[in-house]
Amino acid sequence: MLEELGRFAADDRAIEGLPIRLVIALVVGVATMSVMLNMVSGIQGLAVSELDVQPTPDVVEPGEHELELRVVDDDGDPVEGATVIVKDGSAEMAGVVTAKSDADGVATVTVEADTRANQETGTLVVDVKPPSGSQFVDRRENTEILVVEE
Repeated sequence: MLEELGRFAADDRAIEGLPIRLVIALVVGVATMSVMLNMVSGIQGLAVSELDVQPTPDVVEPGEHELELRVVDDDGDPVEGATVIVKDGSAEMAGVVTAKSDADGVATVTVEADTRANQETGTLVVDVKPPSGSQFVDRRENTEILVVEE
């Protein structure tokens, strides 16, 4: 038995493959964990609610208009403290307009929109940034504002 222990202690080949095996195990473990976390975050069931914006009016003529943008959650309840952003789509605007939603979920903005050359219609894009630290997200497109020349 003592003779076998002596051979084992003198054999350093077992250590040669150990570092590469550890690296492979680490890479496989990290990849597996990444796939599992992606699956869990894709479930959308972890108390995350999608935000939507309901513009009033949602169809305007070229020129200056005051718009009320109501921010609501999945259940249609108002969301306070969300930042609403209105910007160019296929219609033109001078810059970007932002506002925060109040306790009723309403953000009021004034926009001056115009259609592009040789177009009778265009759109303004509405984005919303959820309140900080909330369980809200905005992954889907929101209702666009249609600009129609008469």
